[in-house]
Amino acid sequence: MERMSITGRPLAAHLKRGGLIAYPTESCYGLGCDPDNRNAVQRLLKLKQRPQRKGLILIAVSYQQVARYLQPLTPAEQRQLHEAGAQAITYLMPAHHSAPRWLRGTHDTLAVRLTAHPFAMQLCRSVGSALVSTSANHSGQRPAKTYAQCQRLFGRKVWVLPGRVGKRKKPSTIRAWADGQIIRE
Repeated sequence: MERMSITGRPLAAHLKRGGLIAYPTESCYGLGCDPDNRNAVQRLLKLKQRPQRKGLILIAVSYQQVARYLQPLTPAEQRQLHEAGAQAITYLMPAHHSAPRWLRGTHDTLAVRLTAHPFAMQLCRSVGSALVSTSANHSGQRPAKTYAQCQRLFGRKVWVLPGRVGKRKKPSTIRAWADGQIIRE
């Protein structure tokens, strides 16, 4: 795919057609797609060699972008979720009964992060929705940290967006929403 800025309709149209993208996040490049497009999610899982049963992370710029996938939150809980994004915390949250299985795997929860990474925030704003966000790698391998690494890994199967990865050395912390238990640090 060609290099292009993240604004404009071509990117949103690419995602709506089931296209895959790679983009910079807090600690590495993320591999993503439209979370409502089952075929795109299945292609992403196949490309990544990741089993569907594990579930996926959604990133968003606001609670409104993920609200329909989750059980309702109080205003205080929405603030908590927003504040966690600045620390790159992903929460396993109670999923709404209509949240697709292809996103949550075998779980009754859905992994959600309100990103504070400037590029990822702009990306979610630009397409007007949450995005699937999993590390840009083949399952069990090191995640890509650069545009060039993503190009080598995925070639023309993924639209790689140029940008800078954040300064975090590790992927986001994953916590259980119900009790704050750390699942991945």
